[in-house]
Amino acid sequence: MSEENIPSTRGAVDLSALANQNPQATDTTASAAASWTTGLDEAAFQQFVGLSQSVPAIVSLGSPRVQVSADLDAVLRKLVDAKGGKFVLGLVDAETYPQIAQAFQAQQIPMVVALIKGQPVPLFQGPAAEDQIVQLFGQLEQLAVQQGLSGTVPPFSGTATATEPELPPLHQKAVDAIDAGDYAAAEAAYLEALNEKPNDHEAQVGVYQVRLLSRTQNLELNKSRELAAQNPEDIAAQLDVADLDVIGGHVEDAFARLVSLISKLADDDRERVRRRLIELYAVVGNSDPRVAASRQKLARVLF
Repeated sequence: MSEENIPSTRGAVDLSALANQNPQATDTTASAAASWTTGLDEAAFQQFVGLSQSVPAIVSLGSPRVQVSADLDAVLRKLVDAKGGKFVLGLVDAETYPQIAQAFQAQQIPMVVALIKGQPVPLFQGPAAEDQIVQLFGQLEQLAVQQGLSGTVPPFSGTATATEPELPPLHQKAVDAIDAGDYAAAEAAYLEALNEKPNDHEAQVGVYQVRLLSRTQNLELNKSRELAAQNPEDIAAQLDVADLDVIGGHVEDAFARLVSLISKLADDDRERVRRRLIELYAVVGNSDPRVAASRQKLARVLF
């Protein structure tokens, strides 16, 4: 997939040129527990960027002297380490190393950015609730799979001994298919799981997630946006951009686009877009406050 498919970085710079060395793990803790979190200075940062060729590399720009930043880093550390090597986290003291913050054009701290294959994907600025970060990480993992990053890397420190809970066989079959890029097989596995257990919420969400990955795998972001802008009444074009916005973490933009589109449609076309929006709600997570806010706007449009 070309780099055009990577979501808009909204002014962030391309840091791929920094990743010209083989990354070396920097051991910053004495804990025996495995950790994929490390502190970054300017030298270590250059190596850290290289890890984004293998897994999403998350950078937290903050300060240990700012309580909201310290609290956020603790949550990020917990969530990233729980991924068991699917993500890595670099903590940057933006006051000590302002050049790194300037590279991301940071306007405030804390600021959290992901790197995928050297390309920055802004996540959020300021504090964020843990459940919101979990949802963002889920979307980031989908983007990583789409970009061919589905493996793990060794911890920076400690020994990885914990294992993830074993998935039901059909769910594991679906995950293996996703890792292999076979989205049709993944969807078939999830549908089989639903056939066996119709109330399997995880399988239903899995179907929607796989369909989203399948729909977007060959789309080029810039071309899709241009087509949608030139053809505001083209339903397929608007749906494509909404899909790409969700993959890229621009959830509110995706929801607003589709709610606005629904307000202009009728009958079968309206139902088609409404169904897509409901699927995207499930992918983002029905408990996400952005979903709740969009549902209210959708209700006003429909009723």
